[in-house]
Amino acid sequence: MQTEKVKVQDIVSSAKKKTKEGTAKAHGEMGEATAATHGEKEMAKQQAQAENAQAKADEHQEKAENRANAATGRHGTRVALTGPHGHHHAPAAGGGVDPVYPSTGTYPGLSDYHQSTSIAD
Repeated sequence: MQTEKVKVQDIVSSAKKKTKEGTAKAHGEMGEATAATHGEKEMAKQQAQAENAQAKADEHQEKAENRANAATGRHGTRVALTGPHGHHHAPAAGGGVDPVYPSTGTYPGLSDYHQSTSIAD
């Protein structure tokens, strides 16, 4: 189901497309009216068709961007319904042991200096 924001953005994109198509039609008619030769009239007609195609492509791109923005905007915004919810529990047993490296209880990235010093030193 689309959100209201996406629907409104799609309406705006469609309105832009209609405006661009109207402009392309006017340019085409003006080009045909001012053309002196049959070749110039054909070129004006092709120009108008190209502008219409570009307007449709722009509308399609904008609608795709609207949906992509809506999808990324919703990602990760829900609050989890499970878990501690701010309750404070007692720490897990074996408090001094690192759960990632339980056999050593040390951090391999630290140098000997950092492992051997403590606050009491």
